Amino acid sequence: MAPDRPMSPCPCGRADYSACCGRYHGGLFAPDAESLMRSRYSAFVLGLPDYLLATWHASTRPSTIDLDSGVRWLGLDIKKAAGDGNQATVEFVARSRHGGGPAHRQHELSRFVHEDGRWFYLDGDVR
Repeated sequence: MAPDRPMSPCPCGRADYSACCGRYHGGLFAPDAESLMRSRYSAFVLGLPDYLLATWHASTRPSTIDLDSGVRWLGLDIKKAAGDGNQATVEFVARSRHGGGPAHRQHELSRFVHEDGRWFYLDGDVR
């Protein structure tokens, strides 16, 4: 279930939360891999492990996710999104900080698959 965040910026940086990732956190399926990537980033920011598990492909999904409450997410930059048919990739950089430590950049090329009318995160290569 999407958290109540009326008229607030979406963590993914694209639009208002309710018009952006909030729709997908509330139950709509993301229409493409980039939208799913953005909604998954926002789920990390908002602490929504159930959404992360539900959008992770069953063949690679862990049984649980433990989100680190000490992480402060600083932003998302989509570098490139490409796909054809039922497969897609999204290259992104997510920035975070743990406690008072230095900022960290996670640069990843994520793979997605489209099955049964839904996009799923499959895996990613950290760069």
